[in-house]
Amino acid sequence: MNSHGALASEVAASDSVFGAPCWVSLTARDLRTAERFYAAVLGWEWREGRLGDEYRFASVHGVPVAGVSAMDSLGQMAVAWTPYFAVSNADRTVSRSQERGGTTAVGPLSFPPGRAALLADRDGAVFGIWEGELVVGWEKWRGAAPTFAELHTRNAFDAAIFYGEVLGWASAEPGACEVDYEDEEVVLRSQGDVVARIHSGAVDSAPDPAVRPRWQIHFTVDDVEACVRAARAHGGSVLLREEGSAEAVLRDPDGARFVVNAR
Repeated sequence: MNSHGALASEVAASDSVFGAPCWVSLTARDLRTAERFYAAVLGWEWREGRLGDEYRFASVHGVPVAGVSAMDSLGQMAVAWTPYFAVSNADRTVSRSQERGGTTAVGPLSFPPGRAALLADRDGAVFGIWEGELVVGWEKWRGAAPTFAELHTRNAFDAAIFYGEVLGWASAEPGACEVDYEDEEVVLRSQGDVVARIHSGAVDSAPDPAVRPRWQIHFTVDDVEACVRAARAHGGSVLLREEGSAEAVLRDPDGARFVVNAR
């Protein structure tokens, strides 16, 4: 997921942070509509990269934030924000997922300078994997936005076991992500930073069969209320906004959900 004009000295590889979220990407029906919406709501600037005409890179003040691809380029995938996790070997990761009850939607496919695949866990939550060079400025991306990826699922512990075995969380390998249980959530850390959370409700509650498991992406913003107003004004909607809350769950014109958090 390297962008155009990369300097070799700035490029990190996926195996250096294996198991951690390394990028987020949106599948959209119309790239231009998505560009206008997220530029208005989140202040993103857009440019093309090395992944072709059907993929755009977003940035804020020069810091990479996310990517958007046309649905046709990914085989009519559902409109959604998806976290991509860094892996050392895409083929091996896909095999691990399938052996543990996961499914493969797309790939692995070659997208120089790397390879990607779209998978789903045992409960149907979609996630991506990336093997290869990370986006230029990845360390800045990690420290800026999104804040983290959050999995809403039926059983957090069961999900953590699946992802741990597939992505190498809490393994004995140097640099592996750490997994902890805090405040009724599974918390994933990479190099000391919280990079993902898995939530399924109170520890003593039974798994809820009505929950539709999904990964949700959080973006940090300066003004949550301004984002809410802009989303409504540009064809989006507000799914959840509690009085006095420092976050809001929004939906873009195509139906993709995302969360904005106060910086």
